[in-house]
Amino acid sequence: MSIYLDSNATTQVAKECVQALLECMEDFGNPSSTHLFGQAAKKRLMDARAQVAALLSASPQELVFTSSGTEGNHMAIRGACAMHPEKRHVVTSRVEHPSTLSLVAHLEAQGYRVTLLDVDENGNLDLDAFENSINDETAIASLMWANNETGVIFPIMDAAKIAKSKGCLFHTDAVQAAGKMEIDLSSVPADFLSFSGHKMHAPKGMGALFVRKGIKLPPLFFGHQERGRRGGTENLPGIAALAAACRLAMEADAGRITALRNKLEEGVVARIDIARINGVGADRVGNTSNVSFGNIESEAILTDLDREGICASSGAACTAGGSEPSHVLRAMGAQAGSAIRFSLSRYTQDEDIEKLLGILPGLVEKRRMQ
Repeated sequence: MSIYLDSNATTQVAKECVQALLECMEDFGNPSSTHLFGQAAKKRLMDARAQVAALLSASPQELVFTSSGTEGNHMAIRGACAMHPEKRHVVTSRVEHPSTLSLVAHLEAQGYRVTLLDVDENGNLDLDAFENSINDETAIASLMWANNETGVIFPIMDAAKIAKSKGCLFHTDAVQAAGKMEIDLSSVPADFLSFSGHKMHAPKGMGALFVRKGIKLPPLFFGHQERGRRGGTENLPGIAALAAACRLAMEADAGRITALRNKLEEGVVARIDIARINGVGADRVGNTSNVSFGNIESEAILTDLDREGICASSGAACTAGGSEPSHVLRAMGAQAGSAIRFSLSRYTQDEDIEKLLGILPGLVEKRRMQ
């Protein structure tokens, strides 16, 4: 049986999410229609919106359903720039997801000034540098809540407070945080938060963007849906599946997954002397482990693991296949070329970690001897 340890790329769709999706495929009304079918669909939409909002401790009216985390990131950042065309400065970090870094590179080509903040060897952000980077020209500051490659958690509460104290809009990419840690937007003063369903056992193609009440976010797609913030008939099956995933996340045992991650890391370090855990000195989400193996190319180890039925990755799925080492690990000064990311989920079992620990040391040793 195969072992799947690449859940930061995408997760197995939960049967509860499949059931919610199928029910909406059968109950096919358009939520904007006034007849019986439409009103039934509208109720499903309202119930789903309330469930997703509950995961974030937000108001249902503050949610915009999107197609992905990427769309949410772009809506927030481009929307902030459109809201304040006189402000031509954006702040983010060097270790953000490619969807954010690609967008700010595009903005820079359009004449914006972009500040990319450094991280230390553990992936930690310097809050003083963050505060000093914001000025009267800053349209928005955007930071990941949890890094997709290392799991390192940024101090989003403090960063959001700093941004607000300086009159700057603040967005957090919570794609790898939502469903894995508590998020309470009633106390964290972020203006925008984006996340994606397929990282938490919903199907691909479904996400959400939190927009703080009172912010007049201009739409990327025009239409009356989503309170005028995103036109187009709502993907009700996907939304219902996302709501089911949020419900599961609120019931999840995060401590069990963290314990499995810790067992993996302790076992790898004990059995493989060249193994180094990237970000081990930082606060991390409990499902993610990023390990470097000296001078051995990560792709060689991944190929060997795949032959044994174990699936992992060398970093972000959005950049996999490229020839460049991880920008996240390079920013940390880590051994990027030999790094493997193991990312666990609610379906990971103790025997999966035992099998990995029984196989990986021998594979690494063989590669060292070549």
